[in-house]
Amino acid sequence: MAPVIVFGPTGNVGSHAARTAEKHGAKVYLAMRDTSKAIPGLTSDHENSGKFERVQADLNNADSVAAAIKSTGATRAFVYLAHGQPDHMMSTFSAMKSAGITFVVFLSSYTIAMAGPEPADVQPSEIISYMHAQAELSLREIFGEESYVALRPGNFATNSVRYKSDIAAGEVEMLGANFPADGITPNDMGEVGGTILALGPKNGQHIVYLYGPEMLTQGATSQIVGRVLGKEVKLKSQTPEVALEQMTRMFGSKPLAEYMVRMSTRDYEGAKFPYHEEGVENIQLYTDRPATKFEDWVKANKELFST
Repeated sequence: MAPVIVFGPTGNVGSHAARTAEKHGAKVYLAMRDTSKAIPGLTSDHENSGKFERVQADLNNADSVAAAIKSTGATRAFVYLAHGQPDHMMSTFSAMKSAGITFVVFLSSYTIAMAGPEPADVQPSEIISYMHAQAELSLREIFGEESYVALRPGNFATNSVRYKSDIAAGEVEMLGANFPADGITPNDMGEVGGTILALGPKNGQHIVYLYGPEMLTQGATSQIVGRVLGKEVKLKSQTPEVALEQMTRMFGSKPLAEYMVRMSTRDYEGAKFPYHEEGVENIQLYTDRPATKFEDWVKANKELFST
């Protein structure tokens, strides 16, 4: 099996992808800006005894990406969206291909289908959808549809961690408590991504939706966390003005914060994400187990909510 390279292995999804690809027999190069950083879930013993090797690379530096790939001989890459590239990762993907990558697994977003439905249809005002859509279009231009897979996961389970202090206090103030949340977990995303990275896609897929098995709401996820922790959590409505101020600090970008406020205030009563059933089935398809329920993930990761 040809070696693979995982960009961003210090992230929760990238870590799972790297460990899954190695489990399937691949030699895995861990491409990191800082090669001294710890990798979640990968112990020193496992890293030293397994087929792992660290290599320096920065997705915002195409030359470093090409150098890392050439030095490793990797032919497949797992990659996420690198923000702030005016060419929407075109130079990064070009560097990957010229250095020897023949297949890419890209961590994209379900929001493309909500704003598009096709990547070329997404407007710049839909900021998150647009950034991922443009990166997918760059991939298509550089590699062609047969040589990449775009993972399109739903609302991350880890988004609930931002409310841990409020959950501990018993009251969560948020804008958009009815915002849909399927709670897709890092292990589900990473295991599917790592499997496709090592073994390739199934059924000719090049767009793979990934969702948690239940359609919840953002408010409900906080209450589920509270229940697991033995806390009764009350929800308090937040004004758009307060939310905008908080999100601007959180994201460091007022346009992005304005977009998130706009998304949060839409009417989502009873809404389901596009291709939800397919996204749940895809986890079973690639991992041979059911998609992880949000509450089960919280139970297994209580330490993330400690204050």
